[in-house]
Amino acid sequence: MSTGYGKFNDFCRDTGNRLSTLPVCHLFSQSATRGGSGWGGCDLVGIPLSNGRQIANLGSILVCGFAILITAFLLWRSERKKAAVGRREMQLFLLGYIIVEICEIFSIGGFPLDSAVRRGFSAAHIAAIVATLWILMLNGIVGYQVLDDGTAVSLGLMVLSGALIFVGTGYIALDTGFSWTGYWDSTLMGDNRAYALYTIYQLVPLVFLTVYFLLETHLVLRVLGETKPMIYLIGAVLLFAIAQIFQYVISVHICSGTSGKINGGIFETLFTLFAVTMLWVFWSSITEDDWPMPSVAGSGAYQ
Repeated sequence: MSTGYGKFNDFCRDTGNRLSTLPVCHLFSQSATRGGSGWGGCDLVGIPLSNGRQIANLGSILVCGFAILITAFLLWRSERKKAAVGRREMQLFLLGYIIVEICEIFSIGGFPLDSAVRRGFSAAHIAAIVATLWILMLNGIVGYQVLDDGTAVSLGLMVLSGALIFVGTGYIALDTGFSWTGYWDSTLMGDNRAYALYTIYQLVPLVFLTVYFLLETHLVLRVLGETKPMIYLIGAVLLFAIAQIFQYVISVHICSGTSGKINGGIFETLFTLFAVTMLWVFWSSITEDDWPMPSVAGSGAYQ
């Protein structure tokens, strides 16, 4: 019995059609980046330019720029928290998020770019998302002081493993988008059933986020014995969920209602920024100096 697992065609149709706000869609033959005519959904057309060109997703471009500025500010604020546990590791996550936003501008922003360039940025966008969420999950382990935070070993393992995930994911995406080996060509048409990309891009990040949430929940409730930080953590989860609802559920209705001027992509970008900011607030709240010293977490534990 056939299932929807691995299929991207409906997602691509509902998130902008020829110029989808899902980067993975730009790798497939139906996308405008490969000369396709779309999946039969509402076209995200955005703002027209001269000579028949257009900026399909100006709203997301502007929000991405704003997100980069906000994240740079959070990096600076993190630097000022000299005694905070996991400060360098949190900064690595923030840097990863900045890379995601830079890639997003050129992958789904709808600039009149060369098609090959857009596919390249789309592959990098996917890889950056997966690698950054891996780093976030590792941030959830930092508070348990398995390794001393901020050391060359801790940061080196995080950077190396994140880089390996980035390269591996990026290769699959690039090989799909450019058909270097032809191995993934069966995914380019029809239902776009791409099991590898679906697993890596759709499911694995959810696993990373779930593990992070469970680790931090245990740390806050059982180790620190506090409840207030959970407000920020749950808030971040809700904001992220709202972002995904805008992307996968509401987007097509916004596109139809605005005749393709915008879709849910702009709101997905905005609420993801809110979620990242709330995660930073959560981390900041559990690294304050007035937390009691837990007896089970060792000398480097949260205070």
